[in-house]
Amino acid sequence: MASAKNQNTPAAARRAKLDEARRKERARERRSRVITITAAVVVLAGLVAGGGYLMSAADEQDKAEEQARTSPVTGEKSWDDLTQDHVETPVDYPMNPPVGGNHDPVWMNCDADVYTKAIPDENAVHSLEHGAVWVTYNDKAEEADVKALSERVAKTPYSLMSPVADQKDPLMLSAWGKQLTVESATDARVTQFFTKYVQGAQTPEPGAACSGGVAG
Repeated sequence: MASAKNQNTPAAARRAKLDEARRKERARERRSRVITITAAVVVLAGLVAGGGYLMSAADEQDKAEEQARTSPVTGEKSWDDLTQDHVETPVDYPMNPPVGGNHDPVWMNCDADVYTKAIPDENAVHSLEHGAVWVTYNDKAEEADVKALSERVAKTPYSLMSPVADQKDPLMLSAWGKQLTVESATDARVTQFFTKYVQGAQTPEPGAACSGGVAG
């Protein structure tokens, strides 16, 4: 009887409530741990998947760049055996814009330089010798194309851009011994030309400076 009475005392009731509260708290803690672990697993899986995606994307980018460097640029013109002497007199180049030949002893700055006025051919050719890509345009070029190409050049070391009023096509890209006419800035060959020829294999003097020359 005493035992039954003890179970019905206020103290016993409080202990029962406390035990129940502790049981519920333990249950909440278990649920919280399960949720935390599940969330961590999901996040980890996401990171792994995301990391895998980024690695895959980087691999695809590397492959695309390698293909651009090793594939011919459709429609480009090439010149071989170009002379490289330094001269201080005007040069009569056989192509316009020129893509090589004798040139001024000082290069045109080509560290992502965009010129809004014509620049001397002889200095620009020296820049090409250092591995720069030279983007040129005439007054028939669309303003949007000129803007887009200038933005590309402004982000690309070893490149320069300037108007050439008497060139035969509105938009042209030149590197040492290489030249390409494009219809617009969105032409896929623009990206390939930059990828292949900025400090590309055609460069007579790879690694030579593109700053510290003529500033225009």
